[in-house]
Amino acid sequence: MPPLPKRKLSKGRRDRRRSHLAMQAANLVACQNCHKMRLPHTVCPHCGHYGTEQVFTVEQKPVRKS
Repeated sequence: MPPLPKRKLSKGRRDRRRSHLAMQAANLVACQNCHKMRLPHTVCPHCGHYGTEQVFTVEQKPVRKS
């Protein structure tokens, strides 16, 4: 059998160990071209720019009539 703990870990010690597992808000920055929020170091999904370069063109979605 594997070794077992001698004493029960307290809730505080358990929670302190798990403190780095908490969810964090995404770090967003404004796009230099369209000024919409995007993740840093990624191509903007709204305009297709990375910095000042046009990486790809974004197609417009067709408008559906309801």
